Amino acid sequence: MVSRPATTGVTAPVEGAAELVAWSVEVDDPGDLLSWLPAGQAFAFLRGHDGLVGWGEAVRLSTAGAVRSGPDLAESVEQLLGAMTVRDDVGLPGSGPVAIASLVFDPAASGSVVVVPKVMLGRRDGRAWLTLVTPPGAVEVPALRRRPTSAALPVRARMGSSIPPPEEWRASVADAVGRLRAGGLDKVVLARALDVDADAPLDPRAVAARLAERFPSCFTYVCDGLVGASPELLVRRTGRQAESLVLAGSVRRGTTAAEDAELEAGLLCSVKDRHEHRLAVESVRDVLATVAHEVEADAEPQALRLANITHLASHAQAWLPSPAPSGLALAAALHPTAAGGGTPRARALEVIRELEAAPRGRYAGPVGWVDGHGDGEFALALRCAQLDGARARLWAGAGVVAESDPDAEVAETAVKLEAALTALLS
Repeated sequence: MVSRPATTGVTAPVEGAAELVAWSVEVDDPGDLLSWLPAGQAFAFLRGHDGLVGWGEAVRLSTAGAVRSGPDLAESVEQLLGAMTVRDDVGLPGSGPVAIASLVFDPAASGSVVVVPKVMLGRRDGRAWLTLVTPPGAVEVPALRRRPTSAALPVRARMGSSIPPPEEWRASVADAVGRLRAGGLDKVVLARALDVDADAPLDPRAVAARLAERFPSCFTYVCDGLVGASPELLVRRTGRQAESLVLAGSVRRGTTAAEDAELEAGLLCSVKDRHEHRLAVESVRDVLATVAHEVEADAEPQALRLANITHLASHAQAWLPSPAPSGLALAAALHPTAAGGGTPRARALEVIRELEAAPRGRYAGPVGWVDGHGDGEFALALRCAQLDGARARLWAGAGVVAESDPDAEVAETAVKLEAALTALLS
């Protein structure tokens, strides 16, 4: 076993990891990308028909024994991917060597995951490719097989404990509202959790497939048992361009077109929701302004409809310097935004640590991918579940401001929990 030298915290599970070769070749359209994932260690980041799926581990960056910050991991990933020998016959963002990353929400916590898969299938703009990451001279094209249909069948599952119970979480929201009205805090996002117990191990591929079918406009992701469908693009870097889709402020969907329109109109006019949304947009714009030449954001939010909820949404974009920070470095700098944590950031994190009963882990942290050129795409890990054999833990959060109604926030999180819950119980 030969370990990669120089880079602190990097483990090399394959022989010769310091001299890995990444080879990408164009292939015929593989159809449903999720259907190619084998059982075991699998990764995915998809939106609609495009995205990446991978399996196996060429290299995993370890955080064992020490907390590794997002910027620290971004630097390690850049060094790791930059040290590889690359043969890329495709030349698109996401081809060549790629690291899949899922960072913890709390910067002071450990548990982030960064893996370079051995095999990846990708599709973008009508082109598809296969990437292999191997030691020199060890290239062997894997036998690709679609998973059996039975792998997508659901297992019997039922809801377990709420952490904390809804009435206790409501009290935490009321506590936060009191602190907000006292000053020193503009917004805090509080989350609660729900456990699910199944009769057999839960298959992340099956859960992801159901989420992708119901939420095709969201980012479906799978990484080390964390599976979800997020509507929120934290950052996408393509060359020197960066963009983000900021979501904050939401309302349930109506049961008729008329009710939908009425609820949407109320959301667009809501003083509370527009205040919450403005804080989220400002947090993204302010961070991008520290690393970019030009930053623009929508003057007014738009309504973004999903299957079960409507969000206020604003698009932000920036022109980066040369050389540009990588997609992972941008994600680490932006996180946690006001949409996922609150503002001011440090004070909001203190309140979250004090009031939340269930540690978030990687819930609401950046999840996505970065390639050897620094291009990448990261969503916030929302509408998700952490699978552990026959058990799963789900989270949902709500942005709390001084005008918030605790009962309304309980109802909002119930709607958000329903997305992953339906995928597990259906």
